[in-house]
Amino acid sequence: MSRSARAAVIVAAATWFGALCGPRWVLLPWVGAAGALAMSRRPLAVMVAGALIAGGLSGLAAHARTERTHRATVPEGVVTLAGRAATDSAEGERQPYFRLEPDHLHRDGWVSWEGPAIGVSGVGVVVAGDRVIVTGRLVARASTVRGDPVAGWLEADRLDVVRGSDDPWFRAGNLLRRRVLDALPESAVRPEAALLAGFLIGETGDVPDSDLEALRRTGLAHFVAVSGSNVALFLAAWWLAAGPLAWGPRRRAVLGLVGLAVFVVATRWEPSVVRAAAMAGLVLGGRLAGVVVDGWVALGGAATLLLLLSGDLAFDVGFQLSAAATAGVLAGAGLGGSRRPRLLWQALAATASAQVAVAPLLLVHFGTVSLVAPLANLIASPLVGLATALGGLGVATGAAPLTGLGMLSARAVLGVARSMRHLPQLGPIGVATVAAGLAAALRPGLRPVMAVVSALALMGVVVSQGRPPSGPELRVLDVGQGDAIVLRSPDGAVVLVDGGPDPGVLQGKLFSLGVRRIDLLVITHRHADHTGGLAAVGRIFDVRRVWHPGDPEIDLGAIGGGATTEEARPGLRARVGWFELDVLGPRRRYASPNDESVVLLVTAAGGTALLAGDVEVAAQRDLGPVAVDVLKVPHQGAATSDPEWLAATSPRVAVISVGPNDFGHPDPGVIAVLESGGAEVLRTDLEGDVVVRFDRP
Repeated sequence: MSRSARAAVIVAAATWFGALCGPRWVLLPWVGAAGALAMSRRPLAVMVAGALIAGGLSGLAAHARTERTHRATVPEGVVTLAGRAATDSAEGERQPYFRLEPDHLHRDGWVSWEGPAIGVSGVGVVVAGDRVIVTGRLVARASTVRGDPVAGWLEADRLDVVRGSDDPWFRAGNLLRRRVLDALPESAVRPEAALLAGFLIGETGDVPDSDLEALRRTGLAHFVAVSGSNVALFLAAWWLAAGPLAWGPRRRAVLGLVGLAVFVVATRWEPSVVRAAAMAGLVLGGRLAGVVVDGWVALGGAATLLLLLSGDLAFDVGFQLSAAATAGVLAGAGLGGSRRPRLLWQALAATASAQVAVAPLLLVHFGTVSLVAPLANLIASPLVGLATALGGLGVATGAAPLTGLGMLSARAVLGVARSMRHLPQLGPIGVATVAAGLAAALRPGLRPVMAVVSALALMGVVVSQGRPPSGPELRVLDVGQGDAIVLRSPDGAVVLVDGGPDPGVLQGKLFSLGVRRIDLLVITHRHADHTGGLAAVGRIFDVRRVWHPGDPEIDLGAIGGGATTEEARPGLRARVGWFELDVLGPRRRYASPNDESVVLLVTAAGGTALLAGDVEVAAQRDLGPVAVDVLKVPHQGAATSDPEWLAATSPRVAVISVGPNDFGHPDPGVIAVLESGGAEVLRTDLEGDVVVRFDRP
């Protein structure tokens, strides 16, 4: 690495550190700057000091922007807003929703109002950049949309798209995006077509959640986070389409900079795209200035520039992984040596180096690293390149056969991910074991002992992963704001009660436990925080039997596949492994879906647990007192429970399944009632997965 490259990387790291400090550690960048200047007065020390301070200021500015939005005053009630859609509409818990940047407000008449960004939900489909007029009820509630802050949410009754964007960059980018999506009309029903859209423009909305989770578990998810290789392929196609306009290095550089701006808009400025585009922009800018910019200088310069413009990128997981993976690829570029076949060894070295670089971040953010990620990437990388090149060429020329070949390659990538998704994931101990093995390989003196120890430890990690418990176990999974409960017995039997809001989170949890078969799936009620994670669960796991509340809004075919289904009513009983399950409710029909929840009494090894869904006061009073050892507290501990009923359950352990929320869950009064009765109150947002063994006091 050259001296200029080292300087660029060090400055980028200093800028990143400054931005990460934020308001909590605001003095650290200044202390670091003083230390850098005290150690040396050389130019690099001065640059590091300046980068620390500049990064800190950028981080403070980003925090201040978020705080201004969250604290801004919004006109609550029924309003009409006009403004620009800052994001495409997306499907989610608020379906559909998008982020609006308003500039006019109408109540008694139109007035100019450059208000804070607002989340809009309920109706309509919009494209980023559209001018819209929307009417509905506005509520002040600080939140985020795609990571950007909003000051409130407007539940829309009416949405009118006035016109598309007037911005030429948006118009060009949206045209490119529309061209790709229109060329893949079957993306909603053909996963390979949806994945090809992900390779080309980062659009993964139609990729099944099960396939996205498979890509993540095999270390292939970065291929749909459009990055450097996609930018390179796009620029090649862009220059080819420009013909004579791209003849000559300077004209090609100028045209490339224009193309990068269009591509960033088309891919919706995902952090990985912005990083790759900034690197490419620096390389092209260097050509215009007659300066050669190598990969390390481009990475350091791009990271520094972007973090100075937007300090909140320092906390973005996508940006962190993208930068780390790029650094890994650059570091591993020469590790292949002269071994034959040369291309294979170079690809293996770059892939392994990238995986090593991102492993710490994967452990921090997701808790696991795929053991087979290097192999999966080695196999999938040429397939992704082929799919992107053929698919892009087919879209550009309108040649359907080429697009079909691109989808065929994308299908092969899905095949790699699906076939390897059940293979072991490594936690911190497993990663440390592999690292020790690599160290042993590089240090001949330690090689015999370290290699044996590492192999034995790794074998233990792999063999022990997902083993059934030695006694009957109730595990309340940490799935965020919602419920997902797994009952496992020593004979391998599994009962799953609800699935939380996110399919990827649920599938990752079940895979990590070694679950392949679900003997009984219980759906308590229809709300998305209980059923959202069950999407496609029947296609991934062998679901044998489903109990449901009889609600026609629940799509049992999508959830349970071909499993036997049965409406759960009081008196229904089953034995699954070591567990006896009795349905206690609902006792009658209720107006509220929460009160319609299926309530289960679980008995095993002399212990009892009440899984109460989201039942509220009316259903609780109909159930009557049910004294148990363990209570899954209804409705994330909300103040919708009868205190007398809670006290009458007299559990020794009360588990609240809850995540970050704006609703005030769990209610302090509910916790006080439970604790006053002698219960130990455990929360998934504080404890993570909560595990209770029935055969232990």
